[in-house]
Amino acid sequence: MQRLSIEWSLGFEHDRCLHTNSRFYSADSRVQTKLALATSRTSKLIVDVFPNHIMTSCIQHLIAPHVQDLGGFQARRLLPSEVVTLVGPVIFFDHLDPAVFPPGKGVDVRPHPHINLATVTYLFEGAFLHRDSEGNVQEIRPGAVNWMTAGRGIVHSERSPDEERNKEATLHGIQTWVALPDEHEETEPWFRHHPATEMPTWEEAGVTFTLIAGEVYGRTSPVQTFSPILYLDVQLAPGTQFTLPGDYSEQAVYSVTPGLRLNGVALEQHRLAVLVPGTSVEIASDSEARCIIVGGEPIGTRHKWWNFVSSRPERIEQAKRDWQEGRFATVPDEAEFIPLPEEPLRKPEQPL
Repeated sequence: MQRLSIEWSLGFEHDRCLHTNSRFYSADSRVQTKLALATSRTSKLIVDVFPNHIMTSCIQHLIAPHVQDLGGFQARRLLPSEVVTLVGPVIFFDHLDPAVFPPGKGVDVRPHPHINLATVTYLFEGAFLHRDSEGNVQEIRPGAVNWMTAGRGIVHSERSPDEERNKEATLHGIQTWVALPDEHEETEPWFRHHPATEMPTWEEAGVTFTLIAGEVYGRTSPVQTFSPILYLDVQLAPGTQFTLPGDYSEQAVYSVTPGLRLNGVALEQHRLAVLVPGTSVEIASDSEARCIIVGGEPIGTRHKWWNFVSSRPERIEQAKRDWQEGRFATVPDEAEFIPLPEEPLRKPEQPL
């Protein structure tokens, strides 16, 4: 792997970032880019110059999504990326694009396993029916939170409820995975559902906040977590703004909608702006806008293969064998399952 030193100059602004095989964006022709290879290996760096993209003093990395086919609907995958693997403990971030299903159709994510992580489901529209190998059956709708701790191993499915299949239905939301600290990776698996009425939601000067997990602005989410984390849904009325404090070592802002500005600079829709550590940021919009903020404290190196995450590569190899040989628990009333893929990143069906 090659280490690249990138120096950006824009008037008085000077940012320095270290990247690996990355894609960088600058604002306009005034930006002068100086590239220097930190190794003697021959390499090719692609530098794209797009209007409205600025590596500002508050943004360390700007990540564009990869569109993934999840079998009947699409997701914009932001994490993990080539540039950033984790933001705090958040190792996986999917924006489930608004998908409209005709009557009789819906989502059918068959049973599949997880280890050493927690999955977090949060919907803007529609519904999922969660089933898992611990016997939990739970429907989730907008504003509620499903937190599933895989620990030593769990299997689950996510499907459209019958009520949604009997009509034209829309599905739209966010799916994240949270890596567990080393000492909790092999904890017993468990699942918790938190209805929307339990979630801290408040409005200040036209900005509505919902705290999905963690602590911020003196408020605490009821969702049980294993390490410091921030997971916040923010909706802005036209002409409003708020300040995000730099409380956590790692923080990122995802633009669900267009119209957002970070410290006065436009953030294109469907971009994850990873912030410079310790930086407070003014987030504003002239139109109705929505963003998701994630963050937390570094958790250490994590390895990911398919839907297995662990601090230990050998643990992932063991999980592969266990799934292949049928040693995971099964989901009651579910006969189907997703086979262990040979090339998980190329398969059309990527588990949630």
